[in-house]
Amino acid sequence: MKARITRLRDDVPLPKYETPGACCFDLVCVEDAVIAPKAIADLPTGLVFCVPDGYMLLVAPRSSTPVKKGLSMPHGIGIIDQDFCGPGDELKLRVMNFTDAPVELKKGDRVCQAGFVRVDRAEWEEGEAASQTTRGGLGSTG
Repeated sequence: MKARITRLRDDVPLPKYETPGACCFDLVCVEDAVIAPKAIADLPTGLVFCVPDGYMLLVAPRSSTPVKKGLSMPHGIGIIDQDFCGPGDELKLRVMNFTDAPVELKKGDRVCQAGFVRVDRAEWEEGEAASQTTRGGLGSTG
């Protein structure tokens, strides 16, 4: 697959897959940042992604980010749509410092990862519920 990407600054590295078997590529901070305790911050990546038709770009924290940095994504994941690709649509990494101390990030720190995921668009077909039995939810299976 080919995907168009725009660097907004010359010093921004292109994302890369760190191992031959990596499903996602890492995203880095492009400038030093300090995130106050319990605060949410948007970290610039200096990149605009043009997501190919039939895909979305899924952004998630790296598995080491909560342990090593004390950061999480307050909404769990990020979904980048196909039409978020204009010149001002820089991908920013929304993170939350869940610690009681400031978190310092340096330019080049890997914080999140992203991968392209195939998506389909549904055509709604109204009708009766598919089952006559209510299954329950929110932990109802134990």
